[in-house]
Amino acid sequence: MARDPVCGMMVDKQKAIKRKIGDRTYYFCSEICARTYEQPEQELKVMKRRVTLALVGVITIAALRVLVMFGLVALIMTFTIIGVSVYSLAMFIVSTPIVWIAGGSIIAGAYKSLKNRAINMDVLISAGVLAGWIYGVANAFFPKVAVGGEGYLEIAVAILAFVLLGKYIEENIRRRSAASIRKLLELQPTIARVLRDGNEVELPIDEVQVGDIMIIKPGEKVPTDGVVIEGYSSVDEKIITGESIPVEKNIGSEVIGATINKTGLLKIKATKVGEDTALSQIVRLVEEAQASSAPVQKFADRVVAKFVPAVFSIAAVSFIYWYLTRGFSFAFFVLLAVLLIACPCALGIATPTAILAGVGKGAEYGVLLRGGEYVEKARKLKTVVFDKTGTLTKGEPSVTDVVPYDNYKGKYVLEFAAIAEKGSEHPLAEAIVSAAQQSGFNIPDAESFEAIPGHGVQCTYKKKKILLGNRKLMQRNRISIKQLENDLQRLEKQGKTTMILAVNGKPAGIVAAMDTPKESAVEAIKKLKSMKLEVAILTGDNERTANAIAKQLGIEHVMANVLPWEKVDVIKKLQSEGKTVAMVGDGINDAPALAQADIGIAIGSGTDIAKETGGIVLIKDDLRDVALGVELSRKTMKKINSNLFWAFIYNTVMVPVAAVGLLNPIIAAGAMAISSLTVVTNSATLKMAQFNFEKVKKEMM
Repeated sequence: MARDPVCGMMVDKQKAIKRKIGDRTYYFCSEICARTYEQPEQELKVMKRRVTLALVGVITIAALRVLVMFGLVALIMTFTIIGVSVYSLAMFIVSTPIVWIAGGSIIAGAYKSLKNRAINMDVLISAGVLAGWIYGVANAFFPKVAVGGEGYLEIAVAILAFVLLGKYIEENIRRRSAASIRKLLELQPTIARVLRDGNEVELPIDEVQVGDIMIIKPGEKVPTDGVVIEGYSSVDEKIITGESIPVEKNIGSEVIGATINKTGLLKIKATKVGEDTALSQIVRLVEEAQASSAPVQKFADRVVAKFVPAVFSIAAVSFIYWYLTRGFSFAFFVLLAVLLIACPCALGIATPTAILAGVGKGAEYGVLLRGGEYVEKARKLKTVVFDKTGTLTKGEPSVTDVVPYDNYKGKYVLEFAAIAEKGSEHPLAEAIVSAAQQSGFNIPDAESFEAIPGHGVQCTYKKKKILLGNRKLMQRNRISIKQLENDLQRLEKQGKTTMILAVNGKPAGIVAAMDTPKESAVEAIKKLKSMKLEVAILTGDNERTANAIAKQLGIEHVMANVLPWEKVDVIKKLQSEGKTVAMVGDGINDAPALAQADIGIAIGSGTDIAKETGGIVLIKDDLRDVALGVELSRKTMKKINSNLFWAFIYNTVMVPVAAVGLLNPIIAAGAMAISSLTVVTNSATLKMAQFNFEKVKKEMM
């Protein structure tokens, strides 16, 4: 069995529709899902063409209107063809494809809604647009019958342009989020090297079975979950667990698919394949979280169930009343006025215009807001949860302490340690060599070098035997380290990895390293706390290291040894307590939690998957921007609320005025345009210097 990556349905591999994309085979339940996966941007391209058509129409109509207003082409535009003015004919030609082609999806949505006996915003938008367009066309060809219909065609086009632009923005965000699933699936190797009947063969990953013996060479990815049956190596599991330092693996150790074998050759017995692997669990959790955290029902949508029927009821009652008292012409006049004044143009653009302004403002400073739902949730935010490795910390070990013993000075301890580690590719070795180079040492090559799995390294240099490693290495060489024990325990309690240096059989010092906090971390935590937000660490790393980092940063709440699929449960538990939760992360192991959280905040230096799953992306890898992102979201939400307030006030006041016959449809259309302009102007003020990012950053320094 396999999972359809589009709809999530389990399908039989033998009966499923197959597609080979790159080196990988995907299985789909239908041709529709297959085409969607092969061409994920196709629908977005269609929407883009519709928006472009509508915007071009608006610009064309505006240009013609300006020319007429200034009398530049007045003579030509008033010229008639078969009794129809050139201007009216031009408006008809421009507006028709926009209404029926660009607006076709909205009209179709209204039809489906009515067919299902439901009323949504598409119904009201379609009613207003079609009423305006139909009466505008009638006015163009039969001006004596459809009196007062001038300008209706222009209004119909303007409504569609604004609404389609908002829909395009939402669809663009949704498509980007869906791309994270595909990227997760592509992390797993496509080929596995397997022993079959004593022979080494390469098989597609889909053909690997539980119990197969796989061979993984240094530098290769582990194909699927399993257990080591032969060999010794260190495996980089940061991609899954968040552990910053590679984990030693020997016989009996469990390994996870998609992690990277660093040094030695391993033989692994497959224990989980297909949908049972750890990576597949992460994919499934991301899918479920994204499906459950659909866009928050905006204020306009929450009241539409009452607003739309009310408008139609008022329009119908008004029409009947005026038909009985003044006749059809005046009744239809009032009906159009009600529908046009109620058409939710301002309502439809209230959210997208504010979001566009907020997104533009944030982009200037490297803070990307990716959707209105995240903006809305920021207002209620209570808890900010940070991943540790690569988010709060640099993601790689650095030398923090050099403790000399006997007659050795610190610089000699670091120099000898660098000589010993120069031939190693271990991250701790790279940290020591880097520290020595930064101190100005020109590190010579050792005369001999040997890596001792699970212990450390040994080498000779100028007739000196140098050992660098753990306690086991010292015991193996019968070197007493009693005098070092207090310092070793002190450093280890601080979450640091310690390495003992011995020269010619005597201890010479200790080198300690750890994944250190980023420079901006302390200021970021202080700012978030000043905003009355609870801050916590959620990491797959060990508890000792996590607590050490938390102490340095002033974070009281620590949740350590948490695997990626368990992180989702932690976030859910916090949400069940009534908290609105933001998750800040950078890695693949953070993707499920980022998707589950009310607001996922992805660090710009992190993986593409984290960034695609996050609702706010910090481009500059500056943790202080977490606070800025939250603050900007709150400011944007205030604009959305004020936009919706004025839009509804406008409808509340003007609909009754139109219903009693006091509003000309032309004035109604103009008033609607003014309400839209008010919303746009209000949103634009967000781009002004009301919120000074640099000032906030200085406050955090």
